[in-house]
Amino acid sequence: MSGEQPEVLRVERRPDGIAVLTLNDPARRNAMSDEMTAAYQQAVADLRGDSGLRCVVLTGAGSAFSSGGDLSWLADTNAVAVPALRDRMLAFYRTWLTIRSLEVPTIAAVNGHAVGAGLCLALACDLRYAAEDAKLLAPFTALGLHPGMAATWLFPEVAGLPLAREMLLAGRVLTGAEAARHGLVNQAFPREDVLARTLEIAERIAANAPIATRLTKVALADGGHAGMDAALRWESLAQPVTMASEDMIEGLTAQREKRSPRFTGA
Repeated sequence: MSGEQPEVLRVERRPDGIAVLTLNDPARRNAMSDEMTAAYQQAVADLRGDSGLRCVVLTGAGSAFSSGGDLSWLADTNAVAVPALRDRMLAFYRTWLTIRSLEVPTIAAVNGHAVGAGLCLALACDLRYAAEDAKLLAPFTALGLHPGMAATWLFPEVAGLPLAREMLLAGRVLTGAEAARHGLVNQAFPREDVLARTLEIAERIAANAPIATRLTKVALADGGHAGMDAALRWESLAQPVTMASEDMIEGLTAQREKRSPRFTGA
């Protein structure tokens, strides 16, 4: 119907088990509005219940990945008590960070600028691929704000404390190409190729054995194990689980027959 407003979050379900979530408010550079937050919350909940899901790709429409939180309401916060602000922000953070709760690998295709909470959203994914000319920045303190959206945990986890301090304290801005050199993103590609190249990687992930992939994601979560012995204890349980799966037999048979495996998650 004419006059309908476009969806602020597009969800594409592909037959290969890949879901593509597109932040779709390009006029506002995909700011994380209340409407988009609600749509995202529902989309992630739906994905969590999908047993056929193999990989999730998150990207933005237009020239930006995301400009971060919608700041239009901040001018009125002086009249609001701290506890109420805390509750609002915590709910916002936890909603957007639910992407970390998905059992399948998640990938951010950073097609353009990623700012503040928008950059944190990309950092919350398992893998990140960025446009070479995208700008990545977290200007919280320049706005008089303490960092939010787990920035003080995500930046050090992904790229280490030195770069975290430089970006969060000194306001350093990185291009996608620079971010790849510093490990903030995995690779950088020409802007027009970012989504296609990211989907190629997602297809490789989706083609792997689902049980083994999910268990490996758990093993690597939150910076990995506390030490090598903890890793060995986990692996001595997780690897036998996969040894008992039909997918392992299929993987070995496909290797012997020199063909691509057809994993079912059984």
